[in-house]
Amino acid sequence: MSKRKVRIVHPTPEEDEEINRQVAENPDEREWTDEDWANAKSTEELFPEAAMAARKRQADLDAGRTEYITLLLDRDTINWFKVQTGEDGETGGTKWMTLAEKTLQEHVRRQGKPGPA
Repeated sequence: MSKRKVRIVHPTPEEDEEINRQVAENPDEREWTDEDWANAKSTEELFPEAAMAARKRQADLDAGRTEYITLLLDRDTINWFKVQTGEDGETGGTKWMTLAEKTLQEHVRRQGKPGPA
């Protein structure tokens, strides 16, 4: 079972200066104050179901019950799943992937579960 490596790329001092300049000049955004941070809500508070689903996915991955793969599907198939979940369009969410997985699981169930790999 492989673990994903997190790679953090820090900006150079020049890049950091440019980022800060752009933030300061943006009238629609501002840096958060200490009060903003004190009043911030966690993902768990804002989206408890999504947070629980993410913990379950990670637990399944850690336990070896699931794994990341690359699967090439034709555009029509992907779009069909996206339309079924209301996520049609180029940037549709990820519910379509869950539907695709459930569809494959149902097919495997109907065929009879395969033996150990």
